[in-house]
Amino acid sequence: MHLFRYQGIDVFLHWSWFLIAVFEIKARAGSYTSIAWNVLEYLALFVIVLLHEFGHALACRQVGGIADHIVLWPLGGVAYVNPPPRPGATLWSIAAGPLVNVALAPILWGLVSLGHSAGWAVTEPNLQRLLYAVLTIDIALFVFNILPIFPLDGGQILRALLWFPLGRARSLLIATLLGFVGVAAFLYFAFTSGSLWIGAIAIFMLLNCWGGLKHSFALLKLSKLPRRPGFECPVCQTAPPLGTFWTCPNCRTIFDTFASEGVCPQCASQFASIRCLDCGRMSSVNQWPVYAPQVLPVEQEAKL
Repeated sequence: MHLFRYQGIDVFLHWSWFLIAVFEIKARAGSYTSIAWNVLEYLALFVIVLLHEFGHALACRQVGGIADHIVLWPLGGVAYVNPPPRPGATLWSIAAGPLVNVALAPILWGLVSLGHSAGWAVTEPNLQRLLYAVLTIDIALFVFNILPIFPLDGGQILRALLWFPLGRARSLLIATLLGFVGVAAFLYFAFTSGSLWIGAIAIFMLLNCWGGLKHSFALLKLSKLPRRPGFECPVCQTAPPLGTFWTCPNCRTIFDTFASEGVCPQCASQFASIRCLDCGRMSSVNQWPVYAPQVLPVEQEAKL
């Protein structure tokens, strides 16, 4: 469900969010004198998660990345960010989310302190409980997200820090392997506590770790390929690999787009842009050459 668009970022809400909302609101129905306060508490969780994801998205855009939509669902939120393939850009894009929670904490604590000094615990007990609950939610989300377990923010921050000394592929490999250890801990805790919710989170993390592991192997293989001189991606400044790694969407022929100058050798389809295998960005064919080839006049060629 499309909710709204802000700063070019579309926000969507997964349909299952409503099911979990009803379950959670009913589960905490006795916390307040009216269920309306439970609804406000869940909406506060919604707002905090949304602000967290906007932190990711806006930080990614700040460093020249792509971030155009956010999806909110029962396990939290997902900001689909694609920062430039640099460790610093990736680190800032990921760290900005938890930093939003850090920025919210003193504001919420100030409101709680204000309510305490004003005697709201007696005059407005529902409001005071709500403020305590929202502060607790913000801190809990920060602590959970900062755990160094891939694909949580903490695991991705660890990966970005390891990227500086180890490179893109090895840092992802180590982060995902450590992530599997964290997944095992979550599964054990879910089994011993009988929590289906923690079990669902563990399965989600497991699938992401498996995808990250396969991606790290692909990056390692890609890093060992010979590179074509005279060309580089205009986004990440990486030379393209030599070989048939591009697929024609019309006839499914696998070919080397640089060897054929962007033309499919089977169906003769012409492509105006090329996808970089290293950063995944599309760029115009004319932007890839590092230097323009010198074309000599006919008479000068004859002399040579």
